[in-house]
Amino acid sequence: MIVTDSLLARRAEEGDPLRVGIVGAGFMATGLINHIVNTVPGMEVAAVYARRPEQAVTALAKAGVTGDRLVRVERAGDVDRAAATGAAAVTTDVESLTEAARVDVVVDCTGAVEFGCHLALSALAGGKHLVLMNAEVDATVGPVLSSRFEAAGLVYTGCDGDQPGVQMNLVRFVRGLGLRPLVAGNVKGLQDPYRTPTTQEAFARRWGQDPHMVTSFADGTKVSVEQALVANAAGFSVHRRGMLQRDHDGHVDELTGRYDVDELRDLGGAVDYVVGARPGPGVYVLAEHDDPQQRHYLNLYKLGEGPLYSFYAPYHLCHFEVPNTVARAALLGDATIKPLPGPPHVDVVTVAKRDLKAGETLDALGGYTYYGECERAEAVHRDRLLPVGLAEGCVVNRDVARDEVIGYADVTVPGGRLCDELRAELDALFTSVATP
Repeated sequence: MIVTDSLLARRAEEGDPLRVGIVGAGFMATGLINHIVNTVPGMEVAAVYARRPEQAVTALAKAGVTGDRLVRVERAGDVDRAAATGAAAVTTDVESLTEAARVDVVVDCTGAVEFGCHLALSALAGGKHLVLMNAEVDATVGPVLSSRFEAAGLVYTGCDGDQPGVQMNLVRFVRGLGLRPLVAGNVKGLQDPYRTPTTQEAFARRWGQDPHMVTSFADGTKVSVEQALVANAAGFSVHRRGMLQRDHDGHVDELTGRYDVDELRDLGGAVDYVVGARPGPGVYVLAEHDDPQQRHYLNLYKLGEGPLYSFYAPYHLCHFEVPNTVARAALLGDATIKPLPGPPHVDVVTVAKRDLKAGETLDALGGYTYYGECERAEAVHRDRLLPVGLAEGCVVNRDVARDEVIGYADVTVPGGRLCDELRAELDALFTSVATP
């Protein structure tokens, strides 16, 4: 949103910057810190949380924040005192960040589901808007968290720059033109559900990324999580489990002839992805228009004769665009992408990456034991399938074949997890809708 630059410039002129608390100090958080510190007027990094404080110190140092501009703290009051002097606080106590009066917006850069649930409730209790670079927690329990933030008058949102946010921006743009979006799609360069941290280690090392995160991109889990977010924000569905996931070595404009429009209408719109299309790694939206006069204009403007018209963004710039989300949330009360009220439309199920033996413990997302695929949420709820965001730490109680979908009946779930409590609330949404 271009308007955010003017709003932030005004905050800079008034000496009243938006102050951001960043949770996590990994690859994306480090880039975001650098961007805010050095190139975003009207915004400051007030605090950084990390389990290992030296990681936060290193991330801030890469942005040039050193010496007396950096203070280690463990209490909210200390965060406020540091922010008052323009210094950035480093903390290992997340509540010192979420409870600090001088933190306006919390950004979750962790990708951890259980921790992300605790962080979300802590931010809510502290009266903070929450920006998620943690698509995994949003895909798992997002509708429950979003409704709580909305009830409190706070913004809960995914971020600009990541594919779901870019797609939802495009959906809103297309709707503003008077068209009806029927496909929201992602462009991938690789899809192989059997990739592991071992196969992706060299790539991860080259770019300074976590091998598990890189694997989640390659094995399709991440794109499934991302497309579920878009479906739940736009009210879309999927054609089948896993989406259509076709190879396409042409331009995304050519996809207008690859979908059955009547089927899309029956679905109420669908999320999908293609492998190898141009421009990559972008996103696309295919939409229709009911008005023949406007279809004439769209043809004149080189979008073709329909019935589907192609709109796309050729890139997604991840952490570079996150400050736009921060500003939209704090200054405009606007979410880039959040779930619609009620039960979700699309969920992500857990699928065995290899043959699993009874007694094995499922590892982390992007690991060795499973990958995620989109499925219609009502089927996930009805068949008691295990959401991929809850899989880590579950113990398999029977032999499971490769590519078999794993259900709750197939595993023992760890006790005492907040993510399971919130998920139970989400499951109850289906019951409340079904009850007259």
